[in-house]
Amino acid sequence: MLNLADVRYFIRDEADDGSVSLEEIFPDLHAGSAICGLRYREEMTQAQLAKKIGVSSRHVSEMENGRRRIDKETAKRLAKILNTTYKVFL
Repeated sequence: MLNLADVRYFIRDEADDGSVSLEEIFPDLHAGSAICGLRYREEMTQAQLAKKIGVSSRHVSEMENGRRRIDKETAKRLAKILNTTYKVFL
């Protein structure tokens, strides 16, 4: 279980510029986790997201599971549909 006090301590002690990347705090997370979480927030199925960005459901599944690379153009389409910045997926 994540202890927020530990996270605050880590951020305060390790950050040179006052910020810490998501990867440093949660090394097991990847862009696919962001897709899954944002898709859930938007109450969208993999099939619905796939249709909106012009790929197959399998393609979305592979991105979410870290088995498929997300190129910049796909990241931009995802960002538009999922209401975020494309940099989240790169």
